[in-house]
This record gives sequence, structure tokens and C-alpha cells, in this order.
Amino acid sequence: MKVENRVHPSDEQIIGFQEGDTDTPIYMLNLLKFKEKAEYADGRDTPMTGAEAYGVYSKEVQAHIEKVDGKAIFFGDISRLMLGEVEDLWDKVAIVMYPSRKAMMAMIKNPDYQESSKHREAGLEGQLNIEVKNDRADITWA
Repeated sequence: MKVENRVHPSDEQIIGFQEGDTDTPIYMLNLLKFKEKAEYADGRDTPMTGAEAYGVYSKEVQAHIEKVDGKAIFFGDISRLMLGEVEDLWDKVAIVMYPSRKAMMAMIKNPDYQESSKHREAGLEGQLNIEVKNDRADITWA
């Protein structure tokens, strides 16, 4: 199995995300890997680490998630790998619930979100973003 962290989805992934069932709730599992030092696209010099830059994004993104009726469920440090094998562990994991793919896309396209996202891009070396659907209506975790 090949694992490749990225900061942005491919065009194919974006197209696929907008097809099929775009109206039911989704959970996004985010496996996050940070840069040692934050690197902003505008070239600004900053003493922040990648994790600190992502921390700025993390605080700001809460409001963006709430605007689309989403909810941050969990955010924590990855401490060890219990099962399986990867070359390098991610640093943090986050789980966010969105009422639909449409809602998540609306958030991502919002200019205010895109401004906040500059901190995400500055801090992330890459991530895996895994869409999860609850297939049991009788079980809710959030």
C-alpha cells in the first residue's frame, strides 16, 4: 500500500467528492503531518513551527465549520502505531463532522475560509483526509 501525504486534493479527487451522494452527513478523518518550520506562500519570515501555524488555522477553522453546521469531534496527538506499518507517523489526528459533502465544499470555497487556510498550508507537510460515513443510523458518536 502506497501512502502519500498531500496538502491539496487532486482534480480527480475534487471531482469525485462532488459526485454521488453529496447530501448525507460525513466525518472527515484527518491525519496531519507538520513541517518543522512554518513556510508561508507569501514568503513572510516567521518564528512559528508548522504545528504552531496549523494551531492558528485550527482556532480559526472552528467558526468556518460551525457556519456550515459542522462540528469538530476530536483533535489529538498521535502517540504510537499499534498495528500495521508506516515509514513515518503523522503528528495529530482530527475528526470533523459535516452535514454533507455540499456543506464542506461550501466552506472550502468561502473566501474567509481560504484566508484562514493560508496557515494550514504554511504548517502542513501533508495529510491524509479520509471520508467516513456512519452506516448505522442507530449509533451516533457526536
